[in-house]
Amino acid sequence: MERPGIRELVGRAMLDKEFLAELVRDPAAVLAGYGLEAEERAAVMKAVARTGKTSDAERTRALQTIMMKRWAT
Repeated sequence: MERPGIRELVGRAMLDKEFLAELVRDPAAVLAGYGLEAEERAAVMKAVARTGKTSDAERTRALQTIMMKRWAT
């Protein structure tokens, strides 16, 4: 069975608030379950890092916005 990719990750992050919060808290662990290309993984990690100096709620909203702009087409 093929591992889920970036579209599944973004889709789940848009719909599942608990999943999105976990992605913000521990992105490496969450991303391990996804078959992301190096560029996709780096972009998600960069997005999480860009939101790192705010509260968890603000980081969650910011990451969701970044992911939606980049991949939700």
